[in-house]
Amino acid sequence: MKEFLYLFRGGDARRAQQSPEEMQAHMQKWGAWMQQLAEAGQLVSGLPLGAEGKVVEKAGEVITDGPFAEGSEVVGGYLIVKAKDLDEATELSKGCPIYEHEGCTEVRELLPM
Repeated sequence: MKEFLYLFRGGDARRAQQSPEEMQAHMQKWGAWMQQLAEAGQLVSGLPLGAEGKVVEKAGEVITDGPFAEGSEVVGGYLIVKAKDLDEATELSKGCPIYEHEGCTEVRELLPM
């Protein structure tokens, strides 16, 4: 099995409009989806990302607060999953609840070094 990275982008604008109860229900869907991947032995790890950070450029000569990107481009979290190939990893990503909030998932293979 190969490992793949899911980068979750966008969805923040719609999620921010939810009531606490709606947010709780949405997070339960994330938990159920991730649990399903874990039970199948396909979930390696994953976490949400904080909103604050720094962008480092030019070998540390330029450091700015960030990330500052369009809401649809902001990376909100990641998962690492196991799949036989890119097609299977892409198929597994279709169960992600981010699509309910018009977000997207970038699927990339992790290559050994």
